[in-house]
Amino acid sequence: MSTEQALKNRSNSSCELCTSSDNLAVFPVPPTSDLSVQQSVYLCNICLSQIQGDNDLDTNHWRCLTDSMWNQEPAVQVMAYRMLHKLSSESWAQDALDMIYLEDEVRTWAEQGIAAEASNGPTRDSNGAELKAGDNVTLIKDLKVKGAGFTAKQGTMVRNISLTDNPEHIEGKINGSQLVLVASYMKKA
Repeated sequence: MSTEQALKNRSNSSCELCTSSDNLAVFPVPPTSDLSVQQSVYLCNICLSQIQGDNDLDTNHWRCLTDSMWNQEPAVQVMAYRMLHKLSSESWAQDALDMIYLEDEVRTWAEQGIAAEASNGPTRDSNGAELKAGDNVTLIKDLKVKGAGFTAKQGTMVRNISLTDNPEHIEGKINGSQLVLVASYMKKA
């Protein structure tokens, strides 16, 4: 039996978060999923598009989590917990987070996804502007460059930056040296 068929059976052909029966698809639960039934959920297009960031979060839609958080399937519990965490500024979501019970390994799985999502966020400068590869930035303070024997002065332009795996850092050349720089010490030019 395929993963999709097993999830369809498990969920009674409805979204495992909001119970909609329209446009359902398999969603492997990040950050790591072996695409098995145990590590996947069956979601409608509305839930899926908001989880993946294609559409803005509709807080009223997610009130369904107060029911789905009690689902017995760990993958469903993980997704409910993560979405409640995203919506924690809403009082009802915070109340649900205070009530939810997860086994230790399920909570660890849920929090790994939250941490992975936070670390994969956009790289931002000192003003909160999103930086992209190829942007030009200027230093907002003097930086002593260890090992290169010079101080990069405030206002120095760093052209054609590269992004790193860490959203807190960028790479760029100053005085002919390729350096890893802290993005929060930069201002987009």
